[in-house]
Amino acid sequence: MIPLTLSQLADAVAGDLRLHGLDTPETVVSGAVDTDSRAIGEGGVFVAKPGEHTDGHRFVDAAVAAGAAVAIVEHPVEASVTQIVVADAVGSLADLARVVVARVRDRGDLRIVGITGSNGKTTTKNLLARILEAEGETVAPRASLNNEVGAPLTMLRVTETSRFLVSEFGASGPGEIARLAGLVTPDIGVVLMVGMAHAGGFGGIEATFAAKSELVRAVSPGGLAVLNADDPRVAAMAPIAAENGVDVRWFGRGDAADVRAVDVEVTASGTRAELIVDGAPFTLHLRVLGEHHVMNALAAIAAATALGVDPASAVAQLETVELAERWRMQPLGSERVRIINDAYNASPDSMAAALRTLAQITAPGQRTVAVLGAMNELGEFTGEEHDRVGLLAVRLGIQRIVVVGDDARRMYLEAISQGSWDSEAVFFSTADEAYDYLMSELRDGDRVLVKSSNSAGLRLLGDRLGESFS
Repeated sequence: MIPLTLSQLADAVAGDLRLHGLDTPETVVSGAVDTDSRAIGEGGVFVAKPGEHTDGHRFVDAAVAAGAAVAIVEHPVEASVTQIVVADAVGSLADLARVVVARVRDRGDLRIVGITGSNGKTTTKNLLARILEAEGETVAPRASLNNEVGAPLTMLRVTETSRFLVSEFGASGPGEIARLAGLVTPDIGVVLMVGMAHAGGFGGIEATFAAKSELVRAVSPGGLAVLNADDPRVAAMAPIAAENGVDVRWFGRGDAADVRAVDVEVTASGTRAELIVDGAPFTLHLRVLGEHHVMNALAAIAAATALGVDPASAVAQLETVELAERWRMQPLGSERVRIINDAYNASPDSMAAALRTLAQITAPGQRTVAVLGAMNELGEFTGEEHDRVGLLAVRLGIQRIVVVGDDARRMYLEAISQGSWDSEAVFFSTADEAYDYLMSELRDGDRVLVKSSNSAGLRLLGDRLGESFS
């Protein structure tokens, strides 16, 4: 965090300053801010966030032992540290992030990019951060810190010398993106796609559209919306941008896009794409698996070049990326049995993209094996969307369909009803049962996709398989 006096810190979060020891209102604090006492370092700011299973107030002493200089709390605790008492610890994170980013913006040339979409946020964030890191100090979320806690924590990592802040905005319901993006009013807002991910929480696809368009509304006047020209719902956000004095830059596969891919070839070692960036041709050799990641790369290039990055430099930086993120199309195992662990998030769109990638990268003589678990947060659409995945797996000719978990059973039933027979589709209630089956079933030349939502736990099954065949 940028240096702030205790008085300034208390003012930023509208808190009651309770001094300890030799501290005064003018004592300067500049350590990192965190809600995890294990992540606190010397001079840090510990935010005691109440949680579902534990309470951060219980860990103030641990934070002090780790070096915390001040604790933001919802009620005073017995601890040898200065405390700032606030009404809402999570809300204080947002208040502090708003103040810190505004101060940095006023002092320097900080440019802010916000990214949202039903799928691809984390990958696009990582790709854009890789490009921008070559241009100057860049702050971007670690892993998928994109909610009401994670997004402000990322924002609070900016310093006076930061040139770029890349924020990833997820949402579990309407209004959340507006609140998070409103903390920083991005210069550029990137919308990747509007799909069925989290549709249950939003109340349907049109409500998802409204939620994702909140980012376009939050872009500062005179700023830029980077929109997917191939997604009709995202494209329909262009009038919203115009109403708010925001220009539009398009990415996609069609001729209307400012940054587009005109030819894509998917292999087991990566993806080659011929690109046109503002009329100029480039060839991209992306080591990240999957044709769908080309769209994420296009979005990253569109945003980066809007910030003044040379297209050739942007492409060169993307070619250094070996893995988008752990558990996202992560190659494991060996050439003998290749495991693709993509079990951190799952939606109907990402399931379809991953299954198509499995089919594309499997050579003649090799066998396709899909290990599939449940997709979460689909609400009333849960049943029919799991049916669609089972149907697609059969139509793509996936040779072994292994469905894991009772919540995913409809995938198996649909695969059976659509013509899978002779053990082509099997079902197991637990990951351990599936592991035992796969260890006896997999053979040289198999290409195995492991895909589910995070809560299904199949990412750990993917790791086990990767280790077994490494």
